[in-house]
Parts: sequence; structure tokens; C-alpha cells
Amino acid sequence: QVQLVESGGGLVQAGGSLRLSCAASGGTFSSYALGWFRQAPGKEREFVAAITLSGAYYADSVKGRFAISRDNAKNTFYLHMKTLKPEDTAVYYCAAQRHIWRLSTTSVEYDYWGQGTQVTVSS
Repeated sequence: QVQLVESGGGLVQAGGSLRLSCAASGGTFSSYALGWFRQAPGKEREFVAAITLSGAYYADSVKGRFAISRDNAKNTFYLHMKTLKPEDTAVYYCAAQRHIWRLSTTSVEYDYWGQGTQVTVSS
């Protein structure tokens, strides 16, 4: 069973930066496609970014500001966030799915999830 543990959330001013981390254990990390989602109060969970064998993909709302990366040696992947906006405020979730070649942008396609970490951007 794969476990994902997130860290790095917090409170930041608009225009600031944060880096979220997601540490994986219990599986073959290098074979997974990885993703980040977020959920704001009263809203549905939405896709933020994914990384597959083909590369990285982003939601339009974060393109150019966020970057997803992975370190297979550390079984960890990251979401680097810059130029943060108040509308980026949400609980951020990391996720993994077993087909590294498949781009998945809906939450139902992911097999494993982290517990979530709060990101709050003040104006």
C-alpha cells in the first residue's frame, strides 16, 4: 500500500512563494504518475499539475507560476508555487496513480492520496 505524506503548506502574502513536498512510501515510486489537486471551501477538488513519463502538465490557472517536479532517489515530489494569489488559497493534495505514461487530470483516476496541506494566501 502506497502512503503519501505532504508538507510545506502555510500562510503567505500575495506574491510570495511556497514549496509543497509529498513523500511516498510503500510502492514503486518511479513507476507512478504524480499529481497535485486543490480544494477551496465550498468548491470541488480541482486539478493543479501532473507529471508523467511525457512531462509536466498544468491547469491554466497556475501555468507559468507553479512547477511540479520529482526526485525518484528520495521518493518525493514537489509543487513549487510562486507569485501566489489569494485565489490559490485551498487545501492542496498530492496524488499518485500506477500508470506513469498516463496523464490524469481528474481525481477519480488517481489511486493514492495524501492527507492534504493548507495553503493560505493573504492579500
